[in-house]
Amino acid sequence: MVKVTDILYYAINPQELRSIIQWKVWHQPVHEREEDKESVSSRICYDFLDKTSRSFSAVIQELHPELLLPICLFYLILRGLDTIEDDTSIPAETKNPLLRDFHDRLEEDGWCFTGNRPEEKDRELLVQFKHVVTEFKKIKPAYRDIIKDTTDKMGNGMADYINNAEFNEVGVDKIEDYELYCHYVAGLVGEGLTRLFVESGYGNPALLQKSHLHESMGRFLQKTNIIRDIKEDFDDKRKFWPREIWSKHVDKYEDLLKPEYRDAALNCSSEMVLNALNHADECLFYLAGLKEQSVFNFCAIPQSMAIATLALCFRNPKIFERNIKITRGQACQIMVASTQNLRIVCEVFRDHVRLIHKKNVPQDPSFLKISIACGKIEQFIESIFPSQRPEDVIRSKPGEPKTLKALEKEAQDKEARHDMLMMMMAMGTMLLVVSGLMFGLAWLLGARFDLAFADAKKGMQDIMASNWRPAPGSSRAAKPAKQFDHDEI
Repeated sequence: MVKVTDILYYAINPQELRSIIQWKVWHQPVHEREEDKESVSSRICYDFLDKTSRSFSAVIQELHPELLLPICLFYLILRGLDTIEDDTSIPAETKNPLLRDFHDRLEEDGWCFTGNRPEEKDRELLVQFKHVVTEFKKIKPAYRDIIKDTTDKMGNGMADYINNAEFNEVGVDKIEDYELYCHYVAGLVGEGLTRLFVESGYGNPALLQKSHLHESMGRFLQKTNIIRDIKEDFDDKRKFWPREIWSKHVDKYEDLLKPEYRDAALNCSSEMVLNALNHADECLFYLAGLKEQSVFNFCAIPQSMAIATLALCFRNPKIFERNIKITRGQACQIMVASTQNLRIVCEVFRDHVRLIHKKNVPQDPSFLKISIACGKIEQFIESIFPSQRPEDVIRSKPGEPKTLKALEKEAQDKEARHDMLMMMMAMGTMLLVVSGLMFGLAWLLGARFDLAFADAKKGMQDIMASNWRPAPGSSRAAKPAKQFDHDEI
């Protein structure tokens, strides 16, 4: 059911409503699933994909058929591994071997795990994990080897952190530890996906030689989530912001969430954002090495969402109160832009980097470094897509025909004005329909509009009479009207 607050929001922000309609109605997937050819177990896997990830599910299911099932299974396997690692109710002596041996369970017929607490969000995936195992054994051996190897590395990395008593007690200590944690839970995912892309022929082999690029792809997403989820993680007794950073601003980790330390907490969050921004230009560099449109969309959309989320979280005190997200309309705007080409994705990054720069304040200890980081990203984008081309600099003389670019810009502006007018008309029609339904419902329930109209009419008459009737004793009431004779007329 549509909420009144949503109607008001999109009435003020019609461009977001336009993006939602544009994505829902006019978006054409590069590839579509052939559901009539899918096995029962593969359909169950896709159902779990929908349940476990709203953000990744859509882009995964639009992948090229060669990579569709392998990447779906890759995601579900890592989600299962993460569900075990996240469940604080599982004792360390049970969790440790589960994580280290998880990769061996991928080819064990019928394997499942029922030891998660009932309220664990993705518990059902592990309960029915046999369907994942069934489909995993059907994919190409090369893909199986890549997924197993990545799962092995990630499971052992997670287990190492569980055995780290200091991590369990005070959270991440040094920035070096923070980087290592992000490598295990996200950087390895970037590595595994890159190997799948190259193996399928849809990624440039040079991406494997430049490991820092796929490492940045994973770390940028993970660090953004860690910044955004500080309140949620703290409530779950997890501390991922490194002590090397937060200790500069507060004495205790929990002080970050106290209102009296809000300025210090915002300065701390700025330093965390600065740490994440260092990966942005390498993410864009990585995208240039992808050869197939659906693979590009799959990688570009999460990165664009991440830079938008980072801009939303930057110097935003709400992250210490609740989990915040970009709006649905903003998400659709980003998805529409990120499914085109690298130039448009760079524009998305540039817009949000400029928003971060705009929110940056001189009182912040990281002010100068953040300004430099934002400038570095813009400089990188400018180096691959210059904002001024020679033909744009040369101005047309009066009387000369307009350049092709000028004509295209006029056409785009005209289309934008037309779309805005249509959106406003649609919103007006919606408001009229809703108002009509509300009045109709009120009338059916016995509302007397005739009495209300009569009262309103009487009230207006009383107001008009009080405004025009002379008050007793006033000069207008005491003096007779001046008489005029014919000569004066």
